[in-house]
Amino acid sequence: MKHTTMCTLALATVALAASMTFAAMNAEARAGGGSSMGSRGSRSYSRPVAPPSQSSPYQQAAPQPYTPSPYQAPQPAGGGFFRNMAGGLVGGMLGGMLFRSLGFGGGWGGGGGIGLFDILLIGGIIYFIFRMVKQRREEAPTNPNVYDMQDYRETASYQPSAAYPSAAGDLASGLAHVRQMDHGFDEQRFTDLVMDIFFKIQGAWMNRDLTPVAGLLTPEMRRIFQEDIDRLLREHRINRLENIAVRSVEISEVWQEAGQDYITAMIYANLLDYTTDDATGQVVDGSKTDPVKFEEYWTFTRPVGNNPWQLSAINQK
Repeated sequence: MKHTTMCTLALATVALAASMTFAAMNAEARAGGGSSMGSRGSRSYSRPVAPPSQSSPYQQAAPQPYTPSPYQAPQPAGGGFFRNMAGGLVGGMLGGMLFRSLGFGGGWGGGGGIGLFDILLIGGIIYFIFRMVKQRREEAPTNPNVYDMQDYRETASYQPSAAYPSAAGDLASGLAHVRQMDHGFDEQRFTDLVMDIFFKIQGAWMNRDLTPVAGLLTPEMRRIFQEDIDRLLREHRINRLENIAVRSVEISEVWQEAGQDYITAMIYANLLDYTTDDATGQVVDGSKTDPVKFEEYWTFTRPVGNNPWQLSAINQK
């Protein structure tokens, strides 16, 4: 009985995991919908930088204010040594007098306890040490590194260093590098190109035929898309995309590495995204009436210079 119960629970767990996996595969089934894929070069595992917009402002790192350490008054030159010596002498004499007063030794004149001579001797030694400390302090040269508290506040005022490079600075630097090898590069033309490529890829995806957009995809992205299309064909399903409206396309990252240009653009859009059965035409996933709104980061690459761009990765927000 126990064995049967364990098997039932195991089968139920497997079935639940399979259903969750299937749901994840079919949710937002547009090209690249709901998952991240492809390669962003060395930044493949880093999150894209949000574009400079009101909805996703850059968070510029600000330098921390300088807080001076608590001021410590300078120690008198030579004072430490002489104070220690005086303390040792006086402590030793007082200890000796205490022992004598308790009967462990003879006094200065052979009697017990503290006598007048002892008191005068201690006073003389203390005065002698005081004079030596005072003389050494007066003779000590002024330390040029020791400031008065007011002088310290005036001379140690904090001058903030240059701010950390912001994402906007990185973006401008990346665009400048791209223009060095492609003088005709224009940001607006590039975002228009991204919008055109987005529509073309979504159309090819819906038609389950990547031939018209093969040159717009890196080999890796074409393989990924083709595997998903093959799955749709096996299941006799069509992912339909209607009323596509691209609200904005903004460049969020630009960099170069290994002889390649990389540009990541944030695409903000909405559309009707649903899947139907080939034979019956019934909706098996998604909705024909409720639009899907999304933000995705599409990364494009090309050999450095005035060369065609290809989609190399899609990352979710």
